[in-house]
Amino acid sequence: MHTERPVDTDNDALAAVVNPASLTGVFKEGIWSNNAGFVQLLGLCPMLAVTTTLAYGIGLGFATTLVLVLSNGLVSVTRNITASYLRIPTYVLLIASLVTLIDILLHAYLFELHRVLGLFIPLIVTNCAIIARAEAFASRQPVAQALVDGLAHGLGFTLVLMILGFFRELMGAGTLFAGMDSLFGPIASTWTVSVHSGFLLLILPPGAFLALGMLLAARNALSARKPRRSEASVSASPTTN
Repeated sequence: MHTERPVDTDNDALAAVVNPASLTGVFKEGIWSNNAGFVQLLGLCPMLAVTTTLAYGIGLGFATTLVLVLSNGLVSVTRNITASYLRIPTYVLLIASLVTLIDILLHAYLFELHRVLGLFIPLIVTNCAIIARAEAFASRQPVAQALVDGLAHGLGFTLVLMILGFFRELMGAGTLFAGMDSLFGPIASTWTVSVHSGFLLLILPPGAFLALGMLLAARNALSARKPRRSEASVSASPTTN
């Protein structure tokens, strides 16, 4: 005999009336304050391995975002009919099925991108950010919030991949927009711009860690500026007796 997860009536009520303010908060959290790459440092293996160019970062980010959105939606839809002791196996099965589907589609329609990304498409299954959002958020929220959360965290992860890819391609290879034809077809084969001869270290694995460290330092510096401004505005405001 097994026990079913209790029906969350509060979440069902939220499903009927979606609060735009709450959706905005969920989106901001995924993009900035709880970014999977910059804050949680999840998915480091593919993040550092494929970001030798901007194009490859966009490709992996798109695939990861699609998995996050679909898995969050499916987990939210089935949250009240999934037994508590079957949650994690169910989430892994859903995510693995979605990744397999996306892997097949990329192989069929974006073969050059699939050839480059290779093993890192199936490895999306092991990305802790996806299973974490399914368990921590989607399994407790209505569909709208779950979809927005998946989209926000996917776009946040894609943003990290794009920034890393842009920086490493520009500084390491000395080019911009190389390999875009793997995403957009032959029309993008002429988009490559050569800037300089490049600095090989940033294309190699040690350069990936150096680039990530610099981006993390820049992100932390930006985050620290807001509290300082708030403190300065409070101290500058006149006091009344």
